[in-house]
Amino acid sequence: MGAVLGVIFHAIGGFASGSFYIPFKKVRNWAWESFWIVGGIFSWLVVPFIAAWLTIPGFMSVICGTEGETVFWTYAMGFLWGIGGLTFGLGIRYLGVSLGQSVALGFTSAFGALLPPIYRDLFSPGSEGTFSSMLTSTGGRLVLLGALVCLAGIYICGKAGMLKEAELSDEQKQKSVKEFSVKKGLIVAIISGILSACFNYGIEAGRPMAEAAELAGANPLFRNNISFVVILWGGLTTNLIWCMILNARNRTFGDYTNKAAPLARNYLFSAMAGTTWFLQFFFYGMGESKLGNGASSWILHMAFIILASNLWGIALKEWQGVSNKTFKTILAGIAVIILSVVIVGYGNSLAS
Repeated sequence: MGAVLGVIFHAIGGFASGSFYIPFKKVRNWAWESFWIVGGIFSWLVVPFIAAWLTIPGFMSVICGTEGETVFWTYAMGFLWGIGGLTFGLGIRYLGVSLGQSVALGFTSAFGALLPPIYRDLFSPGSEGTFSSMLTSTGGRLVLLGALVCLAGIYICGKAGMLKEAELSDEQKQKSVKEFSVKKGLIVAIISGILSACFNYGIEAGRPMAEAAELAGANPLFRNNISFVVILWGGLTTNLIWCMILNARNRTFGDYTNKAAPLARNYLFSAMAGTTWFLQFFFYGMGESKLGNGASSWILHMAFIILASNLWGIALKEWQGVSNKTFKTILAGIAVIILSVVIVGYGNSLAS
């Protein structure tokens, strides 16, 4: 039952992540950097603080009482992840919700799911969740198989995106994605995918804080909320610096008070986007508490995000005008990802 709950929590978190960019599409007369940082303040500062306050008794005391090295590395992984999150937003800006998320998360899936078990083999071989232990158990091998199947599904989704690029005119592509650019999009999506995996390493680095919070009386289901606070401080630092640079370079500081823009609407939808974004990790933490922070949790989370984002891509008509072959290709990619979720979920149930 714990494994089933873990899959459900990851499904909710994946849906939140795959959907978070949708409210941004309702923002008007603001530059990208303006609505991105307003949403980010909710994503990385306000909502994580509220979530920790509601679920972790005395969470700031626990953070202050944690060894400096643990806090530093948790923050550092968040800082690197913040670069990935920043380029993630740019990837969606240039490729669209469907293709942008598929390419970025393909790399994130592989790096985030497999490097922590390899790290444990190299530096703490006696611990649980090592890569070698996964290879020697039926459940572990199924989880790894599911990870490979997921990457195959992501490849198929990416292939569909390339077919779309070849088939549609610039005018057709820009009807659903105004700044569509495959070259720019692929570069930033690949960078994003590699660095975004650092969030998973941040959870590993912050594990002593999560364990201390649990010992202090926190519900194990929400223990990771304390790690998220520190990780997201790092992410906020990266994004704030870059967005302020863009505000200065593009002379868009006036966006925040521009009376020609629907200010209340823009702040509301940016806040909605930021809050929805954080919910992915709120539920990820709950799923991780049931499944563990190994390949199964990370790959399930990524798979559900890709499913949600591709379904949104279809709903937003990002695939309108493509050939029947291309549309069937994206549907096949989604089907393969669903299969990977089933394999990973079953493998984790055997491992537990």
